Amino acid sequence: METVVENTNPVATQGVAQPNVAKPKWLKVKLPIGKKYTELRGLVDKYSLNTICTSGSCPNMGECWGEGTATFMILGNICTRSCGFCGVKTGRPETVDWDEPEKVARSIKIMNIKHAIITSVDRDDIKDGGSIIWLETVRAIRRMNPNTTLETLIPDFQGIERNIDRIVEANPEVVSHNMETVRRLTREVRIQAKYDRSLEVLRYLKEKGINRTKSGIMLGLGEKEEEVFQTMRDLRAANVDVVTLGQYLQPSKKHLPVKEFITPEQFAKYEQFGLELGFRHVESGPLVRSSYKAQKHIL
Repeated sequence: METVVENTNPVATQGVAQPNVAKPKWLKVKLPIGKKYTELRGLVDKYSLNTICTSGSCPNMGECWGEGTATFMILGNICTRSCGFCGVKTGRPETVDWDEPEKVARSIKIMNIKHAIITSVDRDDIKDGGSIIWLETVRAIRRMNPNTTLETLIPDFQGIERNIDRIVEANPEVVSHNMETVRRLTREVRIQAKYDRSLEVLRYLKEKGINRTKSGIMLGLGEKEEEVFQTMRDLRAANVDVVTLGQYLQPSKKHLPVKEFITPEQFAKYEQFGLELGFRHVESGPLVRSSYKAQKHIL
């Protein structure tokens, strides 16, 4: 059996197909199968574990789970920002759950995850931007799962260094922050974000000693090839080690429409360009999401 991929990004809820636009054949994937996937799915259901893999209906869930990788979202499911591409709800977030670090660490232990990706909504409503919970979550995972490696897919924390410093203190194997799109489209796609601020966050992380930094770009929003090339150049200039490029898909009719379905050949061209620029890893393809093949990005 095959199913059409409907998800847009690592923290999006399940998408809704864009009306009257036929998705190309390369956006169809087989339903996840396999012993490891079945076991983990059973544990998620039995213990009501919250993974982005399931809530986001990620097309790569079966592959990632088969390799012992999963993604978890912290700090609630309501974001203070209203990005035009993201299916997460926007509004006033709930009170911070200070037990969440232990809950996430316990979930990782139950699932026997080898490599965990932690992400979150933006919490511009609180002074520390959620960075204290971020630090405590990494510490809890380290205590309970000493052999699990970690990637943190962080917000920009409004560029406030004392909040970013808590991520540096946590020192996960990989720290990721997504550019999401090219400079020209940033104001439309990431309404409250800033292109240069995101670059500066990535640059700052590297300067402060983070071993491996990473960023992701969505394609199909109307960007031009040269703009994608320039974004990749900007990321390399900020000493980013890993870049992912994937197809944007519209989460609902209220979100930005898909302007173009990027061909596998074009994704391959971007991959080659990124490798020539000197990125350590480039994941580029229609079904690629930020966490795709994340376990190898620590190497």
